[in-house]
Amino acid sequence: MPKQIILAAHFPGVNNTTVWSDPDSGSQIDFASFVHLARTAERGLFDFFFLAEGLRLREQRGRIHDLDVVGRPDTLTVLAALAAVTTHLGLAGTLNATFREPYELARQLATLDHLSGGRAAWNVVTTSDAFTGENFRRGGFLDRSLRYERAAEFVSATRQLWESWPADAVVGDRASGRYLSAADPGTFGHHGDQFDIAGHFTVPRSPQLHPVILQAGDSPDGREFAAASADAIFSRHGTLEAGQEFYRDVKSRLDRHGRQPDDLKIIPGVTVVLGDTDAEAQEKAHHIRRQQFSPQTALLLLEQLWNRDLSGHDPDGPLPTIDPDVSGEAISRGRAGMHADPVATARQWRTLAEEKGLGIRDLIIEVAGRQSFVGTPQQVAERMNHFVQSDAADGFILVPHLTPGGLDEFVDQVVPLLQEKRVFRTRYTGTTLREHLGLGAARPVSPTVASA
Repeated sequence: MPKQIILAAHFPGVNNTTVWSDPDSGSQIDFASFVHLARTAERGLFDFFFLAEGLRLREQRGRIHDLDVVGRPDTLTVLAALAAVTTHLGLAGTLNATFREPYELARQLATLDHLSGGRAAWNVVTTSDAFTGENFRRGGFLDRSLRYERAAEFVSATRQLWESWPADAVVGDRASGRYLSAADPGTFGHHGDQFDIAGHFTVPRSPQLHPVILQAGDSPDGREFAAASADAIFSRHGTLEAGQEFYRDVKSRLDRHGRQPDDLKIIPGVTVVLGDTDAEAQEKAHHIRRQQFSPQTALLLLEQLWNRDLSGHDPDGPLPTIDPDVSGEAISRGRAGMHADPVATARQWRTLAEEKGLGIRDLIIEVAGRQSFVGTPQQVAERMNHFVQSDAADGFILVPHLTPGGLDEFVDQVVPLLQEKRVFRTRYTGTTLREHLGLGAARPVSPTVASA
């Protein structure tokens, strides 16, 4: 039997991938937009719907970076509302472990799991960004070196809370008048370097026991954290070879954590552009890339590497001859994934621009544009299936460039072809997200941090 493909839908709206200026683009905040994308994904039998999170508006040169789509409603509130208008679709949210507490987030996710009938998922992220931390009481206190240490202990503590109610704790025996099978359900105690908490958890065991844990980290620490604690990991590897290397590396780490290869799913983020012919799809993809990277956006993205005010440069002109400024404060704040070695990256970009005759805007499109599958529906279905069957991925999270109708073509034209290949479901056979992903029932685990 061929591997079955996992499909997830990302609601866009936190960066320039989203073409908010397109006439077909709708609101990033109106609930109807969330409903449309979620119901389209469920019509296409997708595994889950995914929301990213932005805890502070990005700034550049002291101004809000308004060429990105700014503003994001609260993740958990949106997911809880979507639980009422969907029946099978998993509901996944990015929720920061730096500025929350295990007890608080464990209650919220367990509640979402109850309300949705077992469809909740948590994408675990942390930040050492003091700029974002200014929005919170304690500020950006977390040292970068402690990010994954805190994340691992946070997940351990939340799992301990979720497991604190026995499966048979709620009896509800009307004849005897007895509601609980034990006097103290929810008792917990967790004592570690990051958290020291004890008490009674208030939410009875939820349908999945553990909501699905997602993680997005490409560093060695991020990969190890995923191998130890996550049910799925996102990646950004766009080529078959890079995907296969990432797949082999992450899956090889599972054994030392007592886990099997199928216990962790690898789901890269991808974009899809469809056309009646390959030439039409390529032309459409070119148009979308130029929408995503306007002249203003190209200069702002170049500034993030150069760390200088480049507003006087021609977007269609050559790259600056001066090197990036690595001595001063960052010109851009609130954006993750800055370049580790700006001078070396600038040198690579200059070489690429000279070899291909690219100006600033076309260079930015070349290095930052991400369109993974471009072609006819038949070509896209074939390539996606090849990625999965070649162990470069277990599935994909689709990142449309339009809200809310960016998935419509894919669901109508590509999903039926994947079903014909017998690599994607023709109906939901389970009710929980764990069942959709082929993870099986969650098993209670002993906490990895000393507890009482």
